Amino acid sequence: MSSLITILWGVPTAAIIAILLLNRPRAAEYLNLMAAIVVFGAAVTLLLIAPDRSLVLGGGYLILAPLGNWVELCVAIVYLLASLYAVGYMRLLRKEESRLPLFYALMAGFALTMLVAPLMNNPGLYWIVIDLTTIVSAFLVGFEREAESVEAAWKYIVIVSAGLSLALLGIVLFYWGGTLHLGPVYAMTWANLTASAPFMPKALLLLAFLLVLVGFGTKVGLAPMHTWLPDAHSEGPAPVSAMLSAALLNTAMLGIVRFLGVVQGGGVGLLGRTALVVLGALSLFLAAFFIIRQTGAKRLMAYSSVEHMGIVALGFGFGGVLGVAGAMYHMLNHSLAKSHMFFGSGNMMRAYGSKEMSAVRSILSFYPISGFLWLLGAVAITGAPPFGLFLSEITIMRGGLQGPNAWAVWVMGLLLILIFIAFLNHFRAMAFGDEPESGAEPTLKLSLWNTLPLGLTLAAVLVLGFWWPSALWRFFAAAAHRGLP
Repeated sequence: MSSLITILWGVPTAAIIAILLLNRPRAAEYLNLMAAIVVFGAAVTLLLIAPDRSLVLGGGYLILAPLGNWVELCVAIVYLLASLYAVGYMRLLRKEESRLPLFYALMAGFALTMLVAPLMNNPGLYWIVIDLTTIVSAFLVGFEREAESVEAAWKYIVIVSAGLSLALLGIVLFYWGGTLHLGPVYAMTWANLTASAPFMPKALLLLAFLLVLVGFGTKVGLAPMHTWLPDAHSEGPAPVSAMLSAALLNTAMLGIVRFLGVVQGGGVGLLGRTALVVLGALSLFLAAFFIIRQTGAKRLMAYSSVEHMGIVALGFGFGGVLGVAGAMYHMLNHSLAKSHMFFGSGNMMRAYGSKEMSAVRSILSFYPISGFLWLLGAVAITGAPPFGLFLSEITIMRGGLQGPNAWAVWVMGLLLILIFIAFLNHFRAMAFGDEPESGAEPTLKLSLWNTLPLGLTLAAVLVLGFWWPSALWRFFAAAAHRGLP
């Protein structure tokens, strides 16, 4: 276990050092890609051999737990896919050629912070690493140094930092509550907080949870704290947008779920789950409204991220085996499908020279392979069968019908139908609309680096829609029964 953790953290660190020392664009992209391949292999191995219960390592500072290991896998998958796609995409930004080593060093650093966070056994250290993800990724959001991207990076820093300040206050209150049972000084671990929760005043426990819910919910992009997300996800380079949406949001959601386990042990779990369900439903509602009226392709994908994080929040809020299993399965499906959608958006944005969907027309005529894969991805991301997101959403809804917040299932179903219609209406116009005027046709040649990641992600989501491995079901059930932290 320790060796795998060393690989997960050491390989990206070594890649960063080598990239900066060599300072060559081609070497940088391949070093980052090789690091991503090794990290993926280590994450898969860790998930296969780790026990289905929590295991504390590193003198009590590290924890291997089902949900944390699952998030590690999702991060590793997205890091590999984004690194593969970045080779082709970043070569299109010819004016940034000399700065590519810096980009890939930051990309590896961003992945490293997301790989560290899920293994932190101390909530305070987890908060620090989540804050580090903000700092590193802000440089990636503003990498192209356009006015809009720089503004988005600053907005991202200000809003997320404000939210994380509330999360820190909540963590302080949790620690204070623990002193009532464990004494003035103790090791603040997830297990100690959960054990001391029954002895905390319920009002204090609920207040602390609401603070971390709002704080980390800001990082997750749950409404109404989501206002940074559309700008940051739409202004950064496409590989960065994929990592922000498909990997970072899961990493921040992990903190909310672990604190939900603490309040569950303190006897106010129903109130905590209801609060999470309310924010999940609100996220779906606001996402549906903005998806209907959206004009930018990447902003459309950003609001889709708000939608899907709302769905994951509903799953964990519903609880039970079905709710938790559906939420964890949705994390993986969303990681794959949203990476796919941002890769396709990056291709079309560069090909047509515009972020506006009104400028993207007849994609099937000019880019039959990439355009067709992107169109199928749009069907997948809306939760339509036979793709994996349909299976995870149905599972979440089944779990919700068995609990006290069944009202949210009907809200979820109605809004998903509305989002399906609105989302595919945008893609209908881009795929089958009138061709661009003479002289305005796209001429960009997309390489295999640009299209291969689309095929890989779509194939994976399709397979997960037809086949839910029994081993995964047993893993999710164990996570739900034995505690997620």
